[in-house]
Amino acid sequence: MRGQINRCAQLDVPWARCRTARVLRETIQRFVLSPILTYYTRRGRAGTERFARIEPPVVFVANHRSHLDTPIILRALPWKWRHRTAVAAAADYFYRDRRIARLVSLVFNTVPVQRQGGGVGDLEHVERLLAERWNLLVYPDGTRVREGSGGRLRTGAAVLAARHGLAILPIHLSGTGAAMPPGQAWPRRRLWRRRHPVRVVFGEPIHAASPDDRHDAIDRVQAFFDAEDLVVASGGR
Repeated sequence: MRGQINRCAQLDVPWARCRTARVLRETIQRFVLSPILTYYTRRGRAGTERFARIEPPVVFVANHRSHLDTPIILRALPWKWRHRTAVAAAADYFYRDRRIARLVSLVFNTVPVQRQGGGVGDLEHVERLLAERWNLLVYPDGTRVREGSGGRLRTGAAVLAARHGLAILPIHLSGTGAAMPPGQAWPRRRLWRRRHPVRVVFGEPIHAASPDDRHDAIDRVQAFFDAEDLVVASGGR
């Protein structure tokens, strides 16, 4: 376990969270990524009024359908929240190549975590970020899943939130899987077709009083996801 802890921490790219990197990241996202997203997707969002009623940091917990999810979420966040949000990313996927690790760390402010055989014990470097009042974006599915095929959500995010006395803010995405499904390296759109509708919905904050409440907290996150899936399936919004 200690080897796993050290390995994830060693893979981290701390300079990606310095002031200069944050300014460069916002520039890249605003002037490079955002126009790309606009070409391929028609973005909508709901629930942003919740940010006026809570204080950072929080643990964002989102469903995961596509590699588009992270840039879509980050661009949907208010700037005050976006520039202090780190994104949990699979160490075995994004950190195998150090060049790729530096790139995703700079552009998305990722932090490496274990997907398999880990747990909350290998998250000491992530807990330090929470203690330093960074928000954290987590995908409790563990990997991208297709519509209707999600399994039980992992509880690590709820444990982290409880340990630090933070709220969980659930985020539901729809449409990203159609725009860029798993296995595809770039969004798809034919010139004569309309952009893919994509929507981000921020839910009500969820609190876990202690790590023992993690299953109840994650069940409430799942209930929010399920309710939003029904809205999408019914053609609502």
